[in-house]
Amino acid sequence: MSVDFDQLELVDLSRHFGRRRALSHISLTCRAGEVVGLLGPNGSGKSTLLGIVSTLVAPSSGEVRYGGRTSRQLGAALRARVGVLAHDLHLYPELTAAENLTFFAELYALDRVAARVEAALGRAGLSDRAGDYVSDFSRGMRQRLALERALLHDPRLLLLDEPFTGLDDASGRTLIERLQALKSAGCIVLLATHDLDLVEDVLDRAVVLRQGRLRELDGTADTLRECYRATLHADAGEQPPAAGSGS
Repeated sequence: MSVDFDQLELVDLSRHFGRRRALSHISLTCRAGEVVGLLGPNGSGKSTLLGIVSTLVAPSSGEVRYGGRTSRQLGAALRARVGVLAHDLHLYPELTAAENLTFFAELYALDRVAARVEAALGRAGLSDRAGDYVSDFSRGMRQRLALERALLHDPRLLLLDEPFTGLDDASGRTLIERLQALKSAGCIVLLATHDLDLVEDVLDRAVVLRQGRLRELDGTADTLRECYRATLHADAGEQPPAAGSGS
């Protein structure tokens, strides 16, 4: 069954791990052609939320709708429309860069595998390392390869968890350009990041997770970083620090 959708809806999602509440009553809608930033301190529930949306983690309550249908209704075909870049890069260190991409291309039953792999290696800046084992790669190289692995099958929904980890300035700018192109192509991108200065110009909007609850971003400040700090301090009942204070 072929699956497509132009909207992602999170409806009253909660997730508990024993007595710990990782997420509490989260509702959010993302649309095709949008890059939505998921901001928040470490441990706020961002990775758990992305895990639920990717169908790898089950919610304790609530549901995720992909174009109005749930993952249970869509079945295994849904995963062919979702790309995920998580902390675990899902690469095999004992395989070469080309072998990793070939494996995943065949897993998705894609056509023109060799051409897709060659193009992906070029976008990752790894054409000259195609035959090298991933175990010999730096974190940045693995990060670039894993991004291409997540995009091989042209997903409608792309979930990114700290995608700038290990990237140098040039690679970071290249990733921003890729995100701009994905927006134009109608991809839905949900991106968890602390690299606020990098993503400010590519995000359509952002929300903040804190202690498992979703907050709208305070939009009264001039920059994304200042809006984020203002949101966190307002949530804690504090006055935000003055711009340039370094806190």
